[in-house]
Amino acid sequence: MRRLPLVVVVAVILSGAAASVGAADTTTTTSASSTTSTTSTTVPHRRVAALTGLADPTAVTKRRSALTIKLDNTPQAHPQYGINEADVVYEEIVEGGITRLAAIFNSNLPTKVGPVRSVRRTDREIVFPIGGIFAFSGGAQYAITSIETAPVTLIDQSNAGAAMFRDPTRPPPHNLFANAASLMKEGGKVHPPPALFTYVPRRAPAVGAPAGSFTVNFGSGFATSYQWDPKTRTWLRSIFGAPDVTATGVRVAPTNVIVMSVKYYGGVGVEGSYAQMVGSGPVEVFSDGRLQKGTWYRRNIHLKTAYRSASGKVIALRPGQTWVELLATAETVSVYAHP
Repeated sequence: MRRLPLVVVVAVILSGAAASVGAADTTTTTSASSTTSTTSTTVPHRRVAALTGLADPTAVTKRRSALTIKLDNTPQAHPQYGINEADVVYEEIVEGGITRLAAIFNSNLPTKVGPVRSVRRTDREIVFPIGGIFAFSGGAQYAITSIETAPVTLIDQSNAGAAMFRDPTRPPPHNLFANAASLMKEGGKVHPPPALFTYVPRRAPAVGAPAGSFTVNFGSGFATSYQWDPKTRTWLRSIFGAPDVTATGVRVAPTNVIVMSVKYYGGVGVEGSYAQMVGSGPVEVFSDGRLQKGTWYRRNIHLKTAYRSASGKVIALRPGQTWVELLATAETVSVYAHP
């Protein structure tokens, strides 16, 4: 069995993550005359999933690694399986200007995810802060060499066993799927992921300018639109001119969408290029039917990305699924105040 665990020590600094984990223990001491009594009062620790900020009462996410699965996003790959159950999804530009997805699972482990496709150099930038498991279908040697430097256990179709399988009803290469629960069992030592984002308290008011809908203008026909749905308080996703609906009939509808403006080293859509996710650049954060503009920062590849408003405040998200769009600097976002 081919296994590629890597010995890389990753120091992750989680600024702002404490806001999402709830209250700490407190101790109260009272004195009266010559009698001193000490009473320890433990405030219930609200358990939340690191990658969504949602309640996790059984702490199941603390007993799992992050599992990143590389997914096909071409018209031939749709409808996809399992994407609605990911905690976080990154959308990146690859050769020819098309987009691919890196879906990160921790809270949920669907038994069919895909179609699974090959690794790209940008994936190293994505997974470095969270580690865990990276599942893919193969790739060019330069891309494999790149992901081998990340602190992840690599599983592809050559060593996945029954955790990856072909769907005979789909044409190749769009017919390889993964069982996320089985992949998690193959991942070796558990490395629970750190939080990637800061989350607002449940009753916090919405912040930002109204945004009823917006379009992320990826080129080559891969523009993606989102429309705010006040009933579900999610962004209804569309692609290729139609609603993005999974193979099980579920509308893809994240709670938050982050659009990072990034430079693609080597050129946009050029084979071997990658998104530079260390440094800083403009960011547009969509949450609660609102838009907050600001700047993304990442000091080095070991750290998570920080998002701050124009005034320098941390941009916090509503707990739930988050999509991160890695938009090239020359591409734009079209925002509409009303749907």
